[in-house]
Amino acid sequence: MDLRYSEQDEIFRAELGAWLDEAVPAHGKPPSKADWPARRAYDTGWQRKLFDAGYAGINWPKEFGGRDASLTEQLVYYEEIARAGAPYIGVNFVGMLHGGPTLIAEGTPEQKANHVPFILRGEQVWCQGFSEPGAGSDLAALSTRAVRDGDDYVVNGHKIWCSFAQAADYGELLVRTNPDEKHAGISWLILPMDAPGLDIRPLPTLVGEGEFSEVFLEDVRVPVANRVGEENDGWRVTNVTLRFERGTAFASEMYQLREFLAELVGVAKRVTRHDATAWDDAALRREVGHISAELDALWAMVKLSVCQSTQTGVPGLGGSAIKLFYSELYQRISELAVRVLGRAGLSREDVAGLPSEHFLARAMQSLSLSIAAGTSQIQRNIVSERILGMPKEKR
Repeated sequence: MDLRYSEQDEIFRAELGAWLDEAVPAHGKPPSKADWPARRAYDTGWQRKLFDAGYAGINWPKEFGGRDASLTEQLVYYEEIARAGAPYIGVNFVGMLHGGPTLIAEGTPEQKANHVPFILRGEQVWCQGFSEPGAGSDLAALSTRAVRDGDDYVVNGHKIWCSFAQAADYGELLVRTNPDEKHAGISWLILPMDAPGLDIRPLPTLVGEGEFSEVFLEDVRVPVANRVGEENDGWRVTNVTLRFERGTAFASEMYQLREFLAELVGVAKRVTRHDATAWDDAALRREVGHISAELDALWAMVKLSVCQSTQTGVPGLGGSAIKLFYSELYQRISELAVRVLGRAGLSREDVAGLPSEHFLARAMQSLSLSIAAGTSQIQRNIVSERILGMPKEKR
């Protein structure tokens, strides 16, 4: 694996950087977190600009409208997006980073044609309907039931933590099609979010937004043609989805952590502690140095995962190690940022020119990362059992 940047990579970097330097300021500031129609328009508008400029689906095959970029170009893309402070992928997250890639890997030609180009252009927003009140870490314990009725499945159940459900056109839906089997009784369906019988209820979070929803399904009819993979083979398909989510979906955010750390250092040089700045504290500088080294290690792990996904089309099991490392490192950086703010870290609004709102929002968001895309405990089990070959935990 040679991950040194070539002359062609640097040409790509210059072209992308020049475009971002114009496009990012022109797109404007994001709307209020509570205004979901405006957030959808802002996020999908940015996705369309990426598509028109040839930068959407950086690693997607060209036959689906992607760039089919080389491994090193993908890494350059993540670095430049972070450097430019480009709009976050937002409501396009599920579709672009694991729903669409799952369809490319597992979908029928009709499913790919009906969804992949529209996701790429920002014309379809997707959400995720995996977790349930009684099936979080043990996702395979899900009980949402789908019963075959002619050319449809009739679905009844309750999903929770459905990312972007209130803004979505379609959802990744896991259902139980065989009540007598656990892992071998699950199917993966494409759920139209305007189907009769759906009740979507946004859930407010600590950061003051309803990014997640709980969704109730009562006699919802989903065409059998919307099933991805064979009936009762959904657990295998789900693991494809989860590998995308854990392995490469957070890549740009992982690189942005370095920008966040640099911002933290800048604040530490301004905040005073008695007759000195916070940055004058040798212990703080030592902690920042350790974190900086760990960020280098994290990015090296991302490079390896991107390399594996380029070769196989699906990220490897190492994605669980990356996700675990990222979640806990993000929490440490966020907690350090709030400590540097001192009393200003108690405010949801900026204080004395300090980024209290941003730092506190980061800290509160970081709490969810050890749960999202699989809890840290589950990731440790995967790393120990499937990567290191250790004995399985007693169930």
